[in-house]
Amino acid sequence: EQARKEREELDRMLEENRKRVEESQKKEALEQQQKEEERFRELERLQRQREEALRRKKLEEEEERANQMKLLGKNKSRPKLSFAIGSK
Repeated sequence: EQARKEREELDRMLEENRKRVEESQKKEALEQQQKEEERFRELERLQRQREEALRRKKLEEEEERANQMKLLGKNKSRPKLSFAIGSK
């Protein structure tokens, strides 16, 4: 009888311990998953920032090129600059 009670107590303790370990592992896995998801979101955010910066830079370069074309008169048949010298 005593041996049976001790055995049941031991079994109960082992089961509780197993459950605690299982819960701890689940919690750790969940935390790890959350960290990975957060890291992934951060990487996506950085990627969007890089793409936006690249897009802005490209737009600025296109605007600069367009301004230079206007100044140089490349998009017109003749430049607007007058080359007449000393006409008083």
